[in-house]
This record gives sequence, C-alpha cells and structure tokens, in this order.
Amino acid sequence: MLAACAAGPNFKAPPPPAATRYTRQSLANPVATAGVPGGGAQAFEPGADISGDWWTLFHSPALDALVTAALKKNHDLKAAQAALRVAHEDVLAQRGSFVPSVSAGFGASRQRDPSAALAPVPSNNAYEYSLFTPQLTISYAPDLFGLNRRTRESLEAQEQAARFQVVAAWTTLTSNVVVTAVQEASLRAQVDATRDLIGLEKHSLAILQLRFRKGDASKLDVSAEQSQLAQTETGLPALVKQLAATRHALAVLVGAFPDRSPAETFPLSDLHLPEKLPVSLPSKLVAQRPDVRQARANLHAASAAIGIAAAQRLPNLQLTADAGSTALAISKVFTSGTGFWGIAASLTAPIFQGGQLLHEERAAKAAYVEAAEQYRGTVLTAFQNVADTLVALDQDAQALHAAAEGEQAAKTALNLSRLQLKHGYIGTFELLAAQQAYQQARIALVQAEANRFVDTAALYQALGGGWWHHKALGTQ
Repeated sequence: MLAACAAGPNFKAPPPPAATRYTRQSLANPVATAGVPGGGAQAFEPGADISGDWWTLFHSPALDALVTAALKKNHDLKAAQAALRVAHEDVLAQRGSFVPSVSAGFGASRQRDPSAALAPVPSNNAYEYSLFTPQLTISYAPDLFGLNRRTRESLEAQEQAARFQVVAAWTTLTSNVVVTAVQEASLRAQVDATRDLIGLEKHSLAILQLRFRKGDASKLDVSAEQSQLAQTETGLPALVKQLAATRHALAVLVGAFPDRSPAETFPLSDLHLPEKLPVSLPSKLVAQRPDVRQARANLHAASAAIGIAAAQRLPNLQLTADAGSTALAISKVFTSGTGFWGIAASLTAPIFQGGQLLHEERAAKAAYVEAAEQYRGTVLTAFQNVADTLVALDQDAQALHAAAEGEQAAKTALNLSRLQLKHGYIGTFELLAAQQAYQQARIALVQAEANRFVDTAALYQALGGGWWHHKALGTQ
C-alpha cells in the first residue's frame, strides 16, 4: 500500500501526432530514366514495413560486407553500447533500496582501565581485559512517499534513453556507410571525367596557340582557353581531396585508421536502386524514430525527477535492528549471558532548508517543461526529415532525367562534330569544344545519379532504419 503512494505526477506518454501526411501536396512516384545507373523506376508504398537490412536492397556484396564490418568494429557504436550497460547496472543497483540492508561486523580490543576508576568495566572486576564483539545490523527505510519508486522510474527511463541512443547510433552508422560509399563512387567518376576534360582542354589550347602563331586566332581566344583550363585544373585537387577524405571516412566507420581504408571501390553501375520505397504512416513514425523514442524517455525521466524532488520534502522513516554478543574471551562468544539486541525507529522531516528543497522541486518542473518542448521539437524534425527526403527523391528523379537527356544531347553533338570534321566542315578546335561539353555533361550526370542513391538511403534512415527487426536492438 505504501509502495503505491508516490509523490509527483504519473507519467503519460504523449499521444501520436494528428498529422496524416508529410507534405502539403501528394507526391507522384519518381520518374524512371532508362540506361543510366540509379535511373530505375521507384514507387512509394504508404504503410509498408522497412527491411531490417535495407542496405542489401542495393545488391552490392562489397557494400554489405562494409556495413557488417562497421557494425562489428565502429567505436561510436561500441561506446553507446557501453553506456547502455552502465544505465542497466544503475537500474539493478537501485533495486537494493527496496529491501532491508544487512551488515555484519566483528570488533576486538585490548584495553586497561585505570586502577583509580570507580569500578572496573568487566563483571570479573579486571582492570585489564580483552573484548570481542560480533554484531549483525539490519536497517530498512520504508518507501512512504515513493522516493525510491520515483528514483527507480527515473533510472529505468534513463536506461531507455541510452538504449535508443544505441539504436540511433546503429541507424546513423548504417546510413553513413551507404552514403559514404555512394559519394566515393561519385567522386571517383568525377575525378576521371575531370582529368579527361583537362586533357581535352590542353589539346584545345595547343591548337589555339598554333593558330595564333599562324595568325588564325587572336590573343583573346588563347587567353580565354588558358583561363578555362586553369579553372578546370583548380577544381581537380578539390575533387581528389574529397575522394581521399571519403576513403578515410570509410576506414574510420569500420574502426580502422585512415591508411587502412577499404580496398573495395563502389562504381555506381554496381549499385541497384531499390524499386519499392516504404513510407511509414505518420502515426507510426514516432514509434520508429530512435531520436523521438529517446526524447520520450528523457521526458519520462524528467517526470520522475519531479516526484523525487517532491518526496525529498516529506518525512522519512528509518527502521534499524541489531543483535550480537560481547565476551572477554573469543571462546566465550555466543555463550549464555553474552548476547545483546536492540531495535529503533526514527522519523525525520525537513523543516527549514532555506528554500533549497522547494526550489529544487520547481527546477524539476521546469526541466520537465524543457524536456516536453524538446520532445515536440524532435517530432517536428522527424517529420521534416521525411518530408524533405520525399521531395528530394521526386526532384532527384527529374534532375537525373534532365541530366541524362543533356548527356545524350552532348554525346550526339560530339558524334556529329566528329562526322563534320571527317568531311572537312569544322576544324579540330570545334571538335574539342564538343568533347569538353560532353565531359561536363558526364560530370553532371554522375552527380545526379549519386543524389538518387544518397536520398534513397536517407529515406530509410528518416523512417527509422528498420531497427525493430533486430533482436539485439529490441522490439518496439
């Protein structure tokens, strides 16, 4: 009966949001673009479940192996798992406050009383003696106003928050591996295309310089081409630097040093674009997103903290009992006439603490309001992430379609330029200009292809990543 009485409010989980859609306008399925990596058809499936191993939908064994290695070796994930074990042990440790505590002690002393004393201490009137005292003490504090109960509730909520921190680290890690691998493929293709473009521009500049010496070109034409070449060459080191940083990031994600980056490369042509895209119902999103679940656990802990602060302002009852034996010789311990026992009860209540306990309770209530607002903000951010990703997928598909058409147009122009050069209608310079345009179109197409893969991975992360299918992470 006493355990059912607890100070402070009983926590009630916030209801699911009333929102029924993520975006104001309904989104059509992303358009398909045939013949290019990442150009496959995709279809949104409202209410569909998310695969627990969603990255396998890209059909890349090298990518699957990298994700598996990251889940085994990533240090951030291991740190989150250790923090969860700490929180779990704190919960188990606090359970001891609900049962009596028992302690045993044994004391031995040798002493001499002054002969001028009024009377010697032992019953045999000896002034010099030994004293042996084994003793057992039992103490118990009944949880009159729920201080222990609210403390346990707070620690269990903190354990839940730590658990969903692990889930968030797991979800973020799997998404980061996929996104980084796609970025590696995109940057590698852009570096190759940029190097080809630099070669073409150098050839074009050499032709212009020859024509300038023969009087067929102006100094302005040569300077313009030199400026274009310099700009292209300036962009290459930045791409190489990004590619190296991406390779280093892949190494760190799998718990390795940067000089041991994975040997695998990830051409975009080796990746398969998932055809069916699950879109969880808005009412389920708050149960799937680990950051929302962590924010809700923090809100629960803040609610329990109000009860803890309130209970500390109420009386506290302490019950104690002790029993033992005292003898002048260790062989006499526990013999008849040496035993003693005692029981006691004490009730203490705070009367004046200078307003400390009052303001601590008010601070706990303010912290609850803070946690509630943080929870609402986290929910809004979750919906924003999904909405942004859905729009991005639609626009990525259209951008890829336009980039593919641009690349095909540039390729056709290049083929016609080669034919015109063969029949003498244009010079080499015009052909090189067409080649430059084609290489630039290639770079734009690679970027558009990568964006579609990246935002597909982002959708799985925004919807929670399917963590509930893994027993090690728990169920909803």
